[in-house]
Amino acid sequence: MTVNAVLDEPEEPSGSSSARQRDAERVVGIIRESFSKIEHNAEGLSRQFYALLFAIAPDTRDMFPANMEVQRSRLLRALVHIVQMVDRPQELTPFLRQLGRDHRKFGVVTRHYESVGTALLGALRHYAGDDWTEEVERAWADAFAIIAGAMQEGSASDDGPAWWNAEVIDHTRLDWETALIRVRPDRTIPFYTGQYVSIESPQRPRLWRYLSPANAPREDGSLDFHVRAVDGGWVSRALVGYTRLGDVWKIGSPLGNLWANPKADRDLLLVGGGTGIAPLLGVIDELSGRDTRPYVTMFFGGRKVDDLYYLNELRALAERHSWLTVVPVTEDGSAEGGEKGQLAEVVTGHGAWRDHDVLVSGSPGMIRSTVSRMLVAGTTFDQISYDSFTTD
Repeated sequence: MTVNAVLDEPEEPSGSSSARQRDAERVVGIIRESFSKIEHNAEGLSRQFYALLFAIAPDTRDMFPANMEVQRSRLLRALVHIVQMVDRPQELTPFLRQLGRDHRKFGVVTRHYESVGTALLGALRHYAGDDWTEEVERAWADAFAIIAGAMQEGSASDDGPAWWNAEVIDHTRLDWETALIRVRPDRTIPFYTGQYVSIESPQRPRLWRYLSPANAPREDGSLDFHVRAVDGGWVSRALVGYTRLGDVWKIGSPLGNLWANPKADRDLLLVGGGTGIAPLLGVIDELSGRDTRPYVTMFFGGRKVDDLYYLNELRALAERHSWLTVVPVTEDGSAEGGEKGQLAEVVTGHGAWRDHDVLVSGSPGMIRSTVSRMLVAGTTFDQISYDSFTTD
């Protein structure tokens, strides 16, 4: 029994528990248990992985920035995500295919996957010590075969360019820490409203970051990004403070599926924190161009009113569109006409939002908090859509 069989099994097999299912659960258990024993050495594990990778395949070093701190963190987050989903193929397989598409921008080709697999098993073996048995190695080898196969399928299915070049045509400060940056690609990028893309700027070469367009697709192909400078953020601070008109960015393949049911006629609940409202603005932008549309309620949250950097613009949109209601939420109650409390608490204080599609966008912590509280409040999981930017 291999992990291949695990991913081929339905998530909830009918009938009594079979020997096949028991074996599948055992393999998943081996992977999770072995990882739990070394997860506390996360930083060392990632360092060991990249040291082995660069020794095995020296040409891969040029794919990464000189400072590997962020990249090492990304590796562990992606690995944790995969381990958590190893028995949920309906979620894992699309994630891996998307990851494969995204890695085209680095110049990853088929031969690199074997090197990555060798380095990963070597790093896991190093930190597992005596717990690394033949059974454990076989389980992880099968798991990586699944990962590599799905990623390569995703890469092969994308016949577009690995990235697009896009010229910066506007850079406007929305407040001291936040900028709206508009770019115009050299060719139309086939993105759907609510998706996100990775970008590389000339100020920070080889340091890719994920950003969500704050608009629906336009005829001229231009994209608006909201960027907030964060403490210690090499890329965000460079984008906000040093982006210049005429800069040329690289933009990777569109990813994500935040707005899972764009043609549904159910009312919409949009929940956003910080610059996480960007893809929600894209949803409002698309709906404003339709002849008919659902009613939309948007909660925009922050600690204090100064965090609600786009509140005036949202209120102006609500004045123009009778189908849109904007509710500002601050923890200190400083937003005039708004509500006081944590965003998740305020949203669930209005009930379970039955007969609504729910889109949640913000930091990973904000998404986790909001989704978990909504589920407790009675909102069903199939009502809720979000992208967690897991690999960023």
